[in-house]
Amino acid sequence: MTVYFIGAGPGAADLITVRGARTLAAAPVCLYAGSLVPRELLAECPDGARLVDTSRLNLDEIIAECVSAHEAGRDVARLHSGDPSVFSAVAEQMRRLDAVGIPYEVVPGVPAFAAAAAALKRELTVPTVGQTVILTRIAQQATPMPPGEDLATLGRSGALLVLHLATRYVDRVVEELLPHYGAECPAAVVAMASRPDELVLRGTLADIAGQVKEAGLVRTSVIIVGRTLGAEQFRDSHLYSPERDRHVC
Repeated sequence: MTVYFIGAGPGAADLITVRGARTLAAAPVCLYAGSLVPRELLAECPDGARLVDTSRLNLDEIIAECVSAHEAGRDVARLHSGDPSVFSAVAEQMRRLDAVGIPYEVVPGVPAFAAAAAALKRELTVPTVGQTVILTRIAQQATPMPPGEDLATLGRSGALLVLHLATRYVDRVVEELLPHYGAECPAAVVAMASRPDELVLRGTLADIAGQVKEAGLVRTSVIIVGRTLGAEQFRDSHLYSPERDRHVC
């Protein structure tokens, strides 16, 4: 028996990977985050599968479901939105499974920031403009940020920032980033990326907060701030340059 942590993707049901869909279709137990994972994905589960919405379960209850499946010799598909590698709370579940000796594997998925970049039709890394992307969040009601990872500190890098779980506090985000990026720095917010109700807001640090409030966004959104969002005049990459020697490995 194995627990499979599967990245369900950013929202659109067809953005789950082929491996993720195949694993889901073979698992007799599916634990899914009901508030985030598209219901259409549950149609991939085998007939008679046990389907458990974990949106109202605590960690102990989720692990208890895994233990019960383990004792019955039944594989578990643990569906998480986006990709399990970031902001998924998978680490604590894997730690618990290690403690009770239950094997698990991770099936990656399309992360929300990638879907947001696709919606914006932008590459987040652009030659000579920006080659660093920082994925982060802010401390508010959730788990506090570690020392040195506050927005003011990260903003000093000038790197492109992708903020999860922060749209409700967009005023604070703008206030902390303005000294480092300037009012005219490009900014965008993508809500419900890849879903039918996807909403894309484009602007600058000077006006993005107003747009967010006018749209009434408070969740399921990412904020992106950085120069590469507005990059137009930049050097072509060396990757496809005619000057590159393609006979050298």
